[in-house]
Amino acid sequence: MKYFTLVLIVLFQLHASAQEDIYFPNKITWKKRSPEDFNINKSKLNTAIDSIIANEYSGPKDLRLAVLKGFAREPYHKILGPTKHRGKPAGMLLKNGYCIATWGDTKRVDMTFSVTKSYLSTIAGLAIDNKLIKTVNDKVGDYVWSHHFDGSHNKKITWKHLLNQSSSWSGQLWGSYDWHDRPPNEGTVYEWQKAELPEPGRVMEYNDVRVNLLAYSLLQIWRTPLPKVLKKHIMDPIDASTTWRWYGYENSWTNVDGIKMQSVSGGGHSGGGLFISTEDQARFGLLFMNEGKWKDKQLISNAWIREATKPSIPNPSYGYMWWLNTEGKDNRMSNLSANGYYAAGFGGNYIIVEPKEKLVIVLRWCEPAKANKMLGLIKNAL
Repeated sequence: MKYFTLVLIVLFQLHASAQEDIYFPNKITWKKRSPEDFNINKSKLNTAIDSIIANEYSGPKDLRLAVLKGFAREPYHKILGPTKHRGKPAGMLLKNGYCIATWGDTKRVDMTFSVTKSYLSTIAGLAIDNKLIKTVNDKVGDYVWSHHFDGSHNKKITWKHLLNQSSSWSGQLWGSYDWHDRPPNEGTVYEWQKAELPEPGRVMEYNDVRVNLLAYSLLQIWRTPLPKVLKKHIMDPIDASTTWRWYGYENSWTNVDGIKMQSVSGGGHSGGGLFISTEDQARFGLLFMNEGKWKDKQLISNAWIREATKPSIPNPSYGYMWWLNTEGKDNRMSNLSANGYYAAGFGGNYIIVEPKEKLVIVLRWCEPAKANKMLGLIKNAL
């Protein structure tokens, strides 16, 4: 019995020591350390940062023009939410929570496009943790009794299907049909409308209309605007700034308990989504790197983080709105570690989390085709 007690004490001390290895910034101060403190080659790291700055996103700084050009193939595509001129390349590198490198204006608030999806996934995780949703395998229509989940096809859709983008949901939301978003490379509008839908759970399709349906459904569950949920449960506890905003569309207002609330968007290619600074993105990444714990408080369960960053059957390179390093056609970050994961958004916006190496990398406006190479240059300095 004494031996067992001693083992428990040692394990506890090891766990406490591991926790002490991670630094958490307060609202005002973020301690800096030299890369050399962690045996990181400073010269190689500076070379990597110079390359990141040199490989700026090639699209227009006027993001309204960028998204109209980037999604020109989509029928009836229009800007429905706020947009903003972007800044220059910016980024931040954390090791054990300490800031070991920055570049650009890390306090500037910019659109982050589909990185927003990883925040939306976190809202779903909080709903699971707070027992607002029993399990991701539950059918959404059992919780959200609007017409969006009527019919033999849509009634099969579960929370998991919406989270890993395999729902194949069919319908209209905020004036857009599912087939409006990222249509196939071939075919006509008529053919897209009449195309046979895969069974929910079989095929992953990146589709913002369906992502926005997840946001709408979570709004019905929380019964309060999702930005307030994120602020209360995540952003305030991690001492994020007050500068970030999360928008929906001009027509995405709905009645909840007699109060008019805006349903936010999960991305920005029609405008809206999360507008946020590099530093606040880094805090969010640090929370996930530390398995959902900030200082001594578990803000989101590590069980959810493990589930959200596990390969899905429809696409092994994708979890619950987090991208992974797995073999397959959608593997975009081969320089990521096997247990690493990342959030990615239009225009070269990334939050890269490397739990084993206790590393968080935030990239803003890095040419997407070069992002994996840039990650490789950073890794080469380790």
